[in-house]
Amino acid sequence: MAKLTKSQKLAAEKYDKTKSYSLSEASQIVKDITTSKFDASVDVDLRLGVDPRKADQMVRGVVALPHGTGKETRVLVLCTPDKEQEAKDAGADHVGLDDYIKKIEGGWTDVDVIITMPTVMAKVGRIGRVLGPRGLMPNPKSGTVTLDVAKAVKEVKSGKIDFKVDKFGIIHASIGRVSFSPEKIEENAMELIQTVSKLKPASAKGTYFKSISMSSTMSAGISVDKGSIAGL
Repeated sequence: MAKLTKSQKLAAEKYDKTKSYSLSEASQIVKDITTSKFDASVDVDLRLGVDPRKADQMVRGVVALPHGTGKETRVLVLCTPDKEQEAKDAGADHVGLDDYIKKIEGGWTDVDVIITMPTVMAKVGRIGRVLGPRGLMPNPKSGTVTLDVAKAVKEVKSGKIDFKVDKFGIIHASIGRVSFSPEKIEENAMELIQTVSKLKPASAKGTYFKSISMSSTMSAGISVDKGSIAGL
């Protein structure tokens, strides 16, 4: 068994791995046990009692985090010429259509979110094989296929994220940075949890939230007590 580093030993002394904590406590602990020199991401994992193989139990949605993600999101807007200035004014990092489709066909994917319009989806569909595996394919359900590209850009830039349950029934989401105050981490996490709660499929039986955990990029997971969250 590998020996623990000095920082890992200090982190282990700050919480009990066998115990579940309130969301408020977990938000403070994740800051206390993260010793990385960079501003690590704070992540929440929600294990749900759903079967993602069934279409009616696929939990997917978007949430606007009240305090944003703390990360600069690079946005590409693929749109018609008449919408280009609108997208640029809203803060898009890259704007265009055919030229960017060619770049993507060549392997360029140096963005975090791609927003497009229903009227150009036929062209965008050609690069689906490149975008799909990277989680970049625009989707109407996540608000990234819309005629109001300016609104979509502003929402993404202000902290709107999309989430989807994976094949194991788990939602992984980045909800902030370790530099955030415990209160901001807690409020962002609560917003995500409440949004997922409202999306419970009617066909899902038994316990919906099986487990909730919080961690940072470089820390162990902290178990969150579901009973401490109203409405669960």
